[in-house]
Amino acid sequence: MAKVYDYVLAGAAGYLLGSVNVGVLLSKHVYKDDVRTHGSGNAGATNMARTFGLKAGALTLGGDMLKGVASMGFGMKLCGMPGLALAGAACVAGHCWPVYYGFKGGKGVAVGAAVALMIDPRVFLTGLGTFAATAVLSKKVSFGSLCAAVSVPASAAALKVGWPKMALACFAAGVVTAEHIPNIKRLIAHTEPDFTLGGTK
Repeated sequence: MAKVYDYVLAGAAGYLLGSVNVGVLLSKHVYKDDVRTHGSGNAGATNMARTFGLKAGALTLGGDMLKGVASMGFGMKLCGMPGLALAGAACVAGHCWPVYYGFKGGKGVAVGAAVALMIDPRVFLTGLGTFAATAVLSKKVSFGSLCAAVSVPASAAALKVGWPKMALACFAAGVVTAEHIPNIKRLIAHTEPDFTLGGTK
């Protein structure tokens, strides 16, 4: 049976690993720049792709998803499903508000994708399909991300995944939505830019 310190360790590990921002590391050490000084000022995969190209965005997305999977796997090993949920929530928080980078990170989408995958592969596929359809039709990554975020708790509820995973799904969706409030305002005002790839830097 898991002890209190197991939960503390799962949460702390999730947050600290989540705080490792792949976009910041890649931009500084590979592209010799800081992605946070370009575009939206965000350190997530979308701004990496806009600034440095598709490869940079894909590497950022993959790395940030990997840290989410690793965090939740560690939490599950320590404390079962409650540990998975706790570590996943902590990783989302670390990704958005990283202690290593002045609490300025991504918007939680990549780790949110990892959350969906760890909740149930069907939840992940639903989110991926929702993102692809809405982002392509609208030409707005932010709109696709918001729609995908909403689909995660909805599909998790439909699949009856259990309360720890359901709580994690709601938390991740809530954080992603809250982090996209500026985007929501621009979408309403029809001033949100279409997605374009960079790669000139």
